[in-house]
Amino acid sequence: MTNPHFQFQQKSERLADAFRIFNELSEHLAQSYQGLQEQVARLNVQLAAARSERMATLIEKEKLAARLQQILAALPAGVLVVNAQDHIVDCNQQAVSLLGEPLIGLDWQTVSARSLHPSNSPHEHLLADGRVVAMTVNRLGETDERIILLSDVSELRQLQDALAQQKHLSAMGEMVASLAHQVRTPLATAILYASQLATTQLPLRKYQPFAEKILERLHFLEREVNDMLIFAKQGRLAMQGFSWLELLAKSAERMAQFNGTFELDNRVIDDDMLGNEAALRGALLNLLNNAIEAGATTVKLTAQQSGANVEILIADNGPGIQPEALQHLFEPFFTTKISGTGLGLAVVKSVVNAHNGRIDCHNRPDQGCTFHLSLPIVQPPINLSSATQRPHQAKLKEHQHETA
Repeated sequence: MTNPHFQFQQKSERLADAFRIFNELSEHLAQSYQGLQEQVARLNVQLAAARSERMATLIEKEKLAARLQQILAALPAGVLVVNAQDHIVDCNQQAVSLLGEPLIGLDWQTVSARSLHPSNSPHEHLLADGRVVAMTVNRLGETDERIILLSDVSELRQLQDALAQQKHLSAMGEMVASLAHQVRTPLATAILYASQLATTQLPLRKYQPFAEKILERLHFLEREVNDMLIFAKQGRLAMQGFSWLELLAKSAERMAQFNGTFELDNRVIDDDMLGNEAALRGALLNLLNNAIEAGATTVKLTAQQSGANVEILIADNGPGIQPEALQHLFEPFFTTKISGTGLGLAVVKSVVNAHNGRIDCHNRPDQGCTFHLSLPIVQPPINLSSATQRPHQAKLKEHQHETA
């Protein structure tokens, strides 16, 4: 039988051990709780610092956003943001002033068709009130959104037009001064030969050469006057229908006195054109005469059709154009000739511009040069009687390959 005293002693020892273990756990728990409180306090300090820094950043961003908004509102240009679906998602007040309301949420193409009208420049548009705006489109960052910038350039265009007008008036003054000099010499020559024709002592064999000299000088005067008239009009020409074959035939007739080889290669299918025949013929003759006066012995005029355009190539085997003269090639009153107004190529470019075409020069020093004219002058065919067409075609065939 177990001793009750011994059992009580064992229980007391186990209870003491339990209290000891409990005290150790309580102490450890108290230390852990204290450490946790210290960690929470540190985290609170860090969180407060982070919150304070974040608030400062937000305040700075709000200030920056407000500043950018003020700049955008004060910007003297219309700004629109267009998303990937081509809808306007944002704009400034200047854009509203230029394009009118509403804008936000509308399709950009709809707004453009409503408020912007085409002008002479592909990068500029006209508003309903006559103002001119320049448009620039750029991608917005790495997104599919685009930013459209509309700048009112009306005042700039007015200043440019006024400057161009002043330059033109100045050029007109130079032209008048040059006209007096250029007309006086050939006119005096024509008068001299005409006075010789009026004398009764002139041998009969002299009549034809004198008449040819007079005709040559009169043709020169005609070209000079025509060039100056076209230059004075600044490319504003009346457009009407004309026959392409007749234009080439008349141009080829003027090359009859050329003491060299002139070749006309016409590959244009249509005969019905829209433009100013006299101005175009004068432009072609200017280029042909320049080739002859430069000393070319062979001149070739090639014409071919490309859709609604006529491509004209005038090539010669002359000395070409000096490199220092190329940059001034189409400037008015610039000439390398001893006599001349310097209007020839300027008038050619003016005529080409009036027909919404372009002109380029491919120069080969000491080997000649080629002028390339591209003119959108083909018009829908009209009914021309065969009797009207045949004479032009017959004349043209006579000049297809003419060697003087």
